[in-house]
Amino acid sequence: MESRECVRLILYFGLLSFVKSARQELQVIDLLSVSEGRQMSSVVEKIRTELLTVNDIYFLSTFRLPAKQGGVLFGLYSKKDNTKWLEASVVGKINKVLVRYMREDSKLHAVSLQNSNLSDGNTHTVILRVSGLRGDTLTLELYVDCKQVDTSLGLPEIMVIPASEVEFGELRSGHKAFLRMQGTVESMKLILGGSMSRVGALSECPFQEDESIHNTVNGVVNSILGEHTKALITQMTLFNKVLAELREDIRDQVKEMSLIRNTIMECQVCGFHEHRSRCNPNPCFQGVDCMETYEYPGYRCGPCPPGSQGNGSHCADIDECSHANPCFPGSKCINTSPGFRCESCPRGYKGNMVSGLGVEYAKASKQVCTDIDECNDGNNGGCAANSICTNSMGSYKCGPCKSGFVGNQTMGCVPKRSCINPAFNPCAVNGHCVFERNGDVSCMCNVGWAGNGYTCGRDTDIDGYPDEPMPCIDNSKHCRQDNCRLTPNSGQEDADNDGIGDQCDEDADGDGIKNVEDNCRLVPNKDQQNSDTDSFGDACDNCPNVPNNDQKDTDASGEGDACDNDIDGDGIPNMLDNCPRVPNPLQTDRDLDGVGDACDSCPETSNPTQTDADSDLVGDMCDTNQDRDGDGHQDTKDNCADIPNSSQLDSDNDGTGDECDQDDDNDGIPDYIPPGPDNCRLIHNPNQKDTDGDGIGDVCEEDFDNDTVLDPVDVCPESAEVTLTDFRAYQTVILDPEGDAQIDPNWVVLNQGMEIVQTMNSDPGLAVGYTAFNGVDFEGTFHVNTVTDDDYAGFIFSYQDSASFYVVMWKQTEQTYWQATPFRAVAEPGLQLKAVKSKTGPGEQMRNALWHTGHTNDQVRLLWKDPRNVGWKDKTSYRWQLMHRPQVGYIRVKLYEGVDLVADSGVIIDTSMRGGRLGVFCFSQENIIWSNLQYRCNDTIPEDFEPYRRILLGGRE
Repeated sequence: MESRECVRLILYFGLLSFVKSARQELQVIDLLSVSEGRQMSSVVEKIRTELLTVNDIYFLSTFRLPAKQGGVLFGLYSKKDNTKWLEASVVGKINKVLVRYMREDSKLHAVSLQNSNLSDGNTHTVILRVSGLRGDTLTLELYVDCKQVDTSLGLPEIMVIPASEVEFGELRSGHKAFLRMQGTVESMKLILGGSMSRVGALSECPFQEDESIHNTVNGVVNSILGEHTKALITQMTLFNKVLAELREDIRDQVKEMSLIRNTIMECQVCGFHEHRSRCNPNPCFQGVDCMETYEYPGYRCGPCPPGSQGNGSHCADIDECSHANPCFPGSKCINTSPGFRCESCPRGYKGNMVSGLGVEYAKASKQVCTDIDECNDGNNGGCAANSICTNSMGSYKCGPCKSGFVGNQTMGCVPKRSCINPAFNPCAVNGHCVFERNGDVSCMCNVGWAGNGYTCGRDTDIDGYPDEPMPCIDNSKHCRQDNCRLTPNSGQEDADNDGIGDQCDEDADGDGIKNVEDNCRLVPNKDQQNSDTDSFGDACDNCPNVPNNDQKDTDASGEGDACDNDIDGDGIPNMLDNCPRVPNPLQTDRDLDGVGDACDSCPETSNPTQTDADSDLVGDMCDTNQDRDGDGHQDTKDNCADIPNSSQLDSDNDGTGDECDQDDDNDGIPDYIPPGPDNCRLIHNPNQKDTDGDGIGDVCEEDFDNDTVLDPVDVCPESAEVTLTDFRAYQTVILDPEGDAQIDPNWVVLNQGMEIVQTMNSDPGLAVGYTAFNGVDFEGTFHVNTVTDDDYAGFIFSYQDSASFYVVMWKQTEQTYWQATPFRAVAEPGLQLKAVKSKTGPGEQMRNALWHTGHTNDQVRLLWKDPRNVGWKDKTSYRWQLMHRPQVGYIRVKLYEGVDLVADSGVIIDTSMRGGRLGVFCFSQENIIWSNLQYRCNDTIPEDFEPYRRILLGGRE
């Protein structure tokens, strides 16, 4: 390089250093730092002060905005009323920068600078220049990536912030908003004063110097000439030509300071520092190649690494997640630097895990996730076995149990119990169904077996308890071992708690005295003291000073009737009580016969003697014996006089029996005819609510007759008056009241009315319960617990009065009755079914007719006799089963010895009695046990009646 050029350059730099002191210094405010907490009022005061002295202000920022996004770059506001003193913002959708400022007249002015494509997801450098602050005309210039894109001229002057408003001023920048929009801000500065070239240098934009610099130089020189000696003028004149050339060079200079620096680097003779590499250290972004050039700034950077964008010097990570959305919905996209990755597929889906670099790769390699069918994974999706599993996209749903199963997702689904389908029958092999409704099944062990019905063991004495203990999961008492294996005792009574039941314990009370000698079999009394003349010792005698072999205690007070001043316990002494054995505290007596209505056999007809010759509970004074429907209730007292209904059930108490009442519960819904049938026939429910749609109303779903006893254990689910088998209340009927050759029967009731024992060798007699039945199933265990005598024992059904009943009776051996009058009666061994319809009633005629095997005119008809002619065995248990459907005359009797069926009457059709009461029968036989007695209301016509129906109808249907 020539020395002349070097000298010229040295002079230039000398002048520049001199002019620098006279030129205005740059005032740079880092907006990012201000927004992080610098004192706002001091910054605003600085801006306000500088605006009074500077001509130009600049806003310089490098940032990236997502496509079509925008926001405020920076702004100066009043916090009092949010007045915009000065604000610059990007309007992304229309590619412009909008500048708003407060004019001198306090009106807001807006200027749109066009062609500013800043919202494209790329990083841009923006310079906004506001010029003419001290002049009459305001101009705005916008530079994007070192190129001017728009300018505006002739704008109104900007208002200077009043000093009084400074403390209410607020400076805001948009970098936090950019972060919310997933944008980035590298720098954001406000520059007060200076020139474009100097501001450009801050942003690495090589702008050409403007005329203001030269004007400043001339001004400075002229000022210096005025202050120094005129000798200096002479020296400066020598350089006028140099300055003119320099001015021309600056105008034409395109490469600005970079070329000058490169020239100085190559000018060895001028004494500048030696040349050094511009790529060491590497000024480019990490991992980007650097190449030296002769252009400013002396090097050039290669392209940004994959997954990032920029000019090589500055590279910013590309957010592939927001640009390409490569991940499956529900799978989180994680932007890494560089690149991206997708988390694993959401729960319920399966697929690949995607990762990579760049938008194009992200668009071409999107994550694919497919639904997992959990219901076919071999585990039914985790739903309960045998339940419905429904698959859905990304999930599944557990539903109800499959058809044929019951339960839920909590309890599990088990096979639906069904008596019809053997595969789903829950009963034991030696058990059977007795009740089924809506999947609920009640089981019972077969004859000769005992348990809970689901588990059954051998039961030799057929009293309902197994010979050995059974492993029942419900710990049913009927699974416990029988404490008398060979003698029926369905109550399992054990007075001395020695594990041996009273019925088979030789010393039941454990007092050392054998039962046959003990005057208190069940109460220890070694002294055997007995103050009265009865057979009960004082220790167990409920009237120790008054003889009372019957030990009857009507009110269960512990004091026998024979010595109790208030037998019925109603608070009225016996001598004043018009019903001493029936509680009636009101003492109502409509017929004024001295006998209260509660115990009066003719409450509306005076009958003080209360005679009842036929033992039908209706006094002779009002007994008409007119019963046209044959159900045992005379027409004047029958609530369905033309339809047999021995039970006289009247659920709504309207005086009309259910059998002839079209609306049993009086709820307005007929029982069977439209708009019925009533889904709760016995319970008032006019709304007929049936939530589960099973045809049974909600109010009677589990308890059809609303008697608080659930249907599976209710012996009469459709009668609120009968719930359990109970013979504790009974009527004794003596069939041969004349003479005293034999005593009357002595009945002992055990097991809460489900077991009866007769202890005496007695005249023929009955113990009859007070409950009357229509159709009924009646069964029990028969056992003669002695080897003495060989006479009759049995049971009765459809008892209407002492001259009208059915009897099943069994004789052990053949025998002629010892009294030959009024006729010779011969008993054959074997089981017999007889219909008693006696014209004479109890007495010697009926006595001999009952003893005699066969028909006896006007007394007894033999309906069936076991053709085996086999008598009962001593100390052997037998189980009888009776089915009686009086509405059609159906009768069938079965007899079991152990587990074996040994006698079956087959279907017998007889309509002599159309329903009545149940009881037991004995004739001259002692120590009879009727154990484990059970009755159930049942009007269902058995299938084996069908052939007889056609016969009765004469072939007509």
